[in-house]
Amino acid sequence: MVAARRSAEEPRSHHVRAQDMPWQKTRFPGCEMKPLMVDPESGLATLLFRMAPGAVLPDHEHVLIEQTYVLEGSLVDKEGPDAGLEVGPGEFVWRPPGSRHAAWSPNGGLFIAIFQIPNRFFETDGRVTDAAGRDWEQAWGHLLADWRGPR
Repeated sequence: MVAARRSAEEPRSHHVRAQDMPWQKTRFPGCEMKPLMVDPESGLATLLFRMAPGAVLPDHEHVLIEQTYVLEGSLVDKEGPDAGLEVGPGEFVWRPPGSRHAAWSPNGGLFIAIFQIPNRFFETDGRVTDAAGRDWEQAWGHLLADWRGPR
């Protein structure tokens, strides 16, 4: 995992052996990940993401463009403007900035997911957090300002 967290600025290739990495549990039951590339300075991340059958990724917003390629199983929009959209093996979906939904994997799935900035998750108590449960604005708000540039 050390290679996954090295700066994207280093002028060399970074070889990541995903098969040798352990799956990391997330705070969402049935959802695990392997961070293939994470740049904490920009928020850019590429993850190998696995969902157990019936697992749900709750209400969240893709702050900037999100991309997902389905390797196995399927990913279904459970809630949101595209409710019912199902993406299967060999299919790709991308979502524009500001898109919001809940996703689930009825039969389980394996995906490659690419994020420009981490998602915002909307908690039932009104808080807005990142996938780790931290206050989104405190953790990532400055990066969104950088993307928008000076006003």
